[in-house]
Amino acid sequence: MVIYLYLLGINVISSILFICDKKNAEKQRHRVKESHLHMLEILGGIFSIFPLIFLIKHKNKKPSYYIISLLIITSWIIGSIYLYNNLYVIY
Repeated sequence: MVIYLYLLGINVISSILFICDKKNAEKQRHRVKESHLHMLEILGGIFSIFPLIFLIKHKNKKPSYYIISLLIITSWIIGSIYLYNNLYVIY
């Protein structure tokens, strides 16, 4: 249960920062560093940021950002499957 609350929280925070970065980009204001956005993705925010790339059309024309995000979401999926299979065997 704690993991779900954590993922919910990190995804809400990630979504807010990603949307703020989009708005700041449109207004030529201070931006959130890509490295900070990627760190949020690694921490679990990828599940909100990845769809937002396409929904709000932000950073979707930047191949380097997209490729790193794709690698992060792939790692999360593979890691989740691995943990699920190994925890299932233990119990």
